[in-house]
Amino acid sequence: MTIRAEEVVISTSVPAVELTGITKRFPGVVANRDVSLTVLRGHVHAVVGENGAGKSTLMKILYGMQRPDEGEIRVDGAAVAFRSPADAIAAGIGMVHQHFMLADNLTVLENVILGSEPRIGGIAVDFGAARRRIRQISDSYGLGVDPEAVVEDLGVGARQRVEILKVLYRGARILILDEPTAVLVPHEVEELFGNLRQLVREGLTIIFISHKLDEVLSVADAITVIRRGTTVARVSPRDVTARQLAELMVGSELPSPETRESTVTDVVAVSVRGLTVRSPDGRPVVRDVGFDIRRGEVLGIAGVEGNGQAELVEALMGMRPAEGEIRLGEKDVSSWSTLRRREAGVAYIPADRQRHGLLLEAPLWENRILGHQTRRPNARGPWIDRAGARADTRRIVEEYDVRTPGIDVDAAALSGGNQQKLIVGREMSGDPVFLIASHPTRGVDVGAQAAIWDHLRAARAAGLAVLLISADLDELIGLSDTLKVILRGRLVAEVDPLTVTPEQLGSAMTGAGEAA
Repeated sequence: MTIRAEEVVISTSVPAVELTGITKRFPGVVANRDVSLTVLRGHVHAVVGENGAGKSTLMKILYGMQRPDEGEIRVDGAAVAFRSPADAIAAGIGMVHQHFMLADNLTVLENVILGSEPRIGGIAVDFGAARRRIRQISDSYGLGVDPEAVVEDLGVGARQRVEILKVLYRGARILILDEPTAVLVPHEVEELFGNLRQLVREGLTIIFISHKLDEVLSVADAITVIRRGTTVARVSPRDVTARQLAELMVGSELPSPETRESTVTDVVAVSVRGLTVRSPDGRPVVRDVGFDIRRGEVLGIAGVEGNGQAELVEALMGMRPAEGEIRLGEKDVSSWSTLRRREAGVAYIPADRQRHGLLLEAPLWENRILGHQTRRPNARGPWIDRAGARADTRRIVEEYDVRTPGIDVDAAALSGGNQQKLIVGREMSGDPVFLIASHPTRGVDVGAQAAIWDHLRAARAAGLAVLLISADLDELIGLSDTLKVILRGRLVAEVDPLTVTPEQLGSAMTGAGEAA
């Protein structure tokens, strides 16, 4: 049964969403077991739990991407059975995914109306009507979105507002936000929360998925906790602390990235001088960057996304051409291929695990080989060593607590946190000398986050040189021995991680702080 949004007569006494007895099975695993969720209209309702707890599956069921094996879904009091996201959208449900789904080369207007273009006489696109409607929605909800802006010119916070506008344009009254603050700096988080409060004041309902418990407690009206596929608690943020919420999720206290026992040596492992990276049109996006990283040192780089971090990482990995000098120990590797740099001991945790870190439709043991296909235990001479790769994948699964039914499962079947732990385990293997860790804990739960921090600390203590790029300012401050700020492609400041606050660091990242 499909209910269109415009056909619903809304009663304020009826919950916006009710999920009852939801069960979803996959081969070898039960993702959801008898889950219940009640979301009141005009509220921000947070859903929290470990990676692999079943949150994403539950939201995909509500959004029509998957169908439950058992249970009932009610929207505005009426039972529904969604066959696709189109059915959910017609019923007034919109979803903003953690990984933005925007075409960078199109304008905001073109992205928003894509697939829902208003027509004149059923033929030509009515851009005027679309532009007026986008401006009206943007003004009504305080989104501050310019329909004519090209998406590639927007910052991360603005792109997220475009994603929200897309679902509002399609008539959504119930918004599912999946890890909406994962890539935002503090002032962008505050702006987002202001937008959410305005949406709620206008009568919309928000389902908020996040691992950042302090933010959950700040923005939510109610919280549902899911553990190992089932509902374990529904609490009010007024009645719990972040520590108690973490214990409900994972049975342990909140982890801290704080580490102050220096392991920094005098041996320079990586040296970069005059590094400049240009866009295809010749514009410099990384400008004359230089730094040293010593063995046992974590160099953190803080910056609002889009200020050259991605291009810097790709240049260091040999994935894009660059001017300047990159030295690994005594060797000038500036002209080396990506494979040769990897063989020399450069490890890489990419910012986007699904696009750049994994083959989602390949089994875990094949993903273990990626980027390491010329070295043992993955290779014997010129041949892939299948048995060696499989055995080492089992070791990584056990040592890094990758929760999976087996190593022949496709990477797509793992939760985001378990995908990330597999990548971290792969890149930590083979005794690397230099690790580039780009957002290593993005979108993972507190348990996986603590495990990844522990592995980074252990590798640092063993003499690994680490370049850490993260949107989590507490992570940067807590793990870094040296902390620099990047702005418009330049390293503009160095701050003391012992004394700087997240607010001061966020201010420096925007060019407003004293350090910048």
